[in-house]
Amino acid sequence: MVATEEQDWLTLPELAERFDVPLSRVRRMIEERYLIALRVDGVLRVPADFVDEDGPRHELRGTIMLLGDSGYSDQEAVDWILSEDEVLGTRPIDALRAGRKAEVRRVAQALAF
Repeated sequence: MVATEEQDWLTLPELAERFDVPLSRVRRMIEERYLIALRVDGVLRVPADFVDEDGPRHELRGTIMLLGDSGYSDQEAVDWILSEDEVLGTRPIDALRAGRKAEVRRVAQALAF
C-alpha cells in the first residue's frame, strides 16, 4: 500500500452503525461501487475519507467506476484517490470535495492503461 498506509479506515459494521443502516446495505454500497473496501489486517475496511456522516461521498462513485473501467484494481484506485496528484496539485479526494469532479475524472481518464 502507498497512500493507504497513513489512512484512517472504517470497518463495515462501523459504517452500518454510522449510517444507521443494516450491514447488508453497506455491502450493497460496495457492490454498486459507491465505496471501495480493501482488506486491512485481514478485515474489510473503507477509507474514512470516502464517507461523510450520512453515507458515501456522492462525488466519488463516478470516479471509482471510471478507474475500474480503466483497468485499475481496487487497491490501485484507492491509492490514486488518496495520493497527491501532480496535475491536480492535491489528492484527488480533496479535489472531489472541492467540487472539481470533472477535472479529477479527466485526469483519471488520461491515466488509463
